[in-house]
Amino acid sequence: MVDDPESVIGDEVPAAAADPASTDESERPVLLVIADSLSYFGPKGGLPADHPKIWPNLVAAELDWDVELIGRIGWTCRDAYWALIGDPRVWAAVPRAGAVVFAVGGMDTLPSPLPTALRELIRYVRPPALRRGVRGTYNWLQPKLSKLGRPVALPPKVSVDYLEQAREALAQLRPDLPVVAVLPSVHDCAAYGHVHSGREPAVKALRAWSAATAVPLVDLAEAVREDIFSGDANPDGIHWGWAGHTAVANAMVKTLQEVR
Repeated sequence: MVDDPESVIGDEVPAAAADPASTDESERPVLLVIADSLSYFGPKGGLPADHPKIWPNLVAAELDWDVELIGRIGWTCRDAYWALIGDPRVWAAVPRAGAVVFAVGGMDTLPSPLPTALRELIRYVRPPALRRGVRGTYNWLQPKLSKLGRPVALPPKVSVDYLEQAREALAQLRPDLPVVAVLPSVHDCAAYGHVHSGREPAVKALRAWSAATAVPLVDLAEAVREDIFSGDANPDGIHWGWAGHTAVANAMVKTLQEVR
């Protein structure tokens, strides 16, 4: 057992992941995607990781790669870093990876006037009647307070710092491994008061990081804006329809072909 989870990337992963030659060279490359729910939700809700119409699988089909999709609803750049250093599926995928995509950052930009920790802890409240009451109160307050636009779930400086830690960790293991990140999507979500004032500061910070590190960015907003406001996306106003997934896949394939 490792007492400090953040030491794992330096102590245990290299033995399994630092040497790509230790794997079977006949195996297809893996597209390693560390993501929030935008990568696996469709117009009617969450989908299994092998669903053929979500963008990671569309990209893999185009490139003739395999996919390892690591994700969860609500994940931020901080969660992506924790997954990188703590999930053994990531460690197993890194030696075969053809590229790593950090498809996170959108959640970071959403208004979060109530502490994120409060939302995450609601599931642990007991008894169930009290939990339902707390969740109901949270859901009633969130859209109303979101109209303030701040604070956001994760400040841009913190988001970029976690992405840079993740990039540096991968570079220590596979200096040649392409890394791709994304610019936040757009939303029309009532649960967040239809407010997204945190996006532009995040875009500015991400572009500066990209310029300093040469990590390419796929603009999710550019790809899905039409879909989100078309009426064909998920009714929650934040997850995409199939046209959105296809547009993101096309943009991602183009970027990956440029960096391979």
